[in-house]
Amino acid sequence: MKYYSTLEKIILESNPKIKIEKFKEFYKFFLENKLTFEEDYLAYEMQEPSYENILKIVLPKDVKHIKYVNTKEGKINLLHTIAHIEYSAIDIALDASLRYKNMPKNFYEDWLEVANDEVRHFLMLEKLLEELGSYYGELQVHTNLFEAMKKTPDLLSRMAVIPRYLEANGLDQNPKIMEKLNSNSDFFNKKILNALGIILKEEVDHVTKGDRWFKYECTRLNLKPEQTYIEILERIYPGSTKRKQSLNMEARKKAGFSCDELKYLSKRDDCN
Repeated sequence: MKYYSTLEKIILESNPKIKIEKFKEFYKFFLENKLTFEEDYLAYEMQEPSYENILKIVLPKDVKHIKYVNTKEGKINLLHTIAHIEYSAIDIALDASLRYKNMPKNFYEDWLEVANDEVRHFLMLEKLLEELGSYYGELQVHTNLFEAMKKTPDLLSRMAVIPRYLEANGLDQNPKIMEKLNSNSDFFNKKILNALGIILKEEVDHVTKGDRWFKYECTRLNLKPEQTYIEILERIYPGSTKRKQSLNMEARKKAGFSCDELKYLSKRDDCN
């Protein structure tokens, strides 16, 4: 089985069930060292998200937000929102595994492992949606993560923006959502809390992987990681590092952020 051409077909697959089935088969072959990396493969150009024909896509400002997560409608909205993040993250991890050629083997091991985690997260959330009488695709979605992927075709900016910025933001927001759910800990909320706890723990590892390969590329290009990180974020998301932020300091430190970075981003004098 060829590595790049097979993986390209998987990422372009629009049907979630087929995509996941094909990926599981591909990942099994990868772990068994039964794939061949083609020398002549040219990276594809993905202009639209793989889900464009199966989901109701709207602008971010038009996505319905429900403030109260302790109603059935609120739970469905929350689960659908996170499920879409996880599904989008599958394609992003697959894209990293596909786009960047001639990397050390553990780069591909890292990002295919991330894709496998995101598949598991998505299926876990999809099951909870179905238990509430809903399904992935019932609600409208936006393409923010896909647009971030398009804006970061090079390895340096991709590792800075996707895992070290957007996914790290998830480390900050996840505990806040869990706190809201804990305020009314009914039986189903406990199921959601369990899922979010698993996602939080495993996504610390995803950010750690992004941190490792961001610093790898900084070393290769002889760049200073902390300065480069801020420069990239300001180029792609102007003003994103200027405002005071409430950060999950413990999780971010575990994932590789330095105290100097955390103090700069949080506008605090300490990183405790």
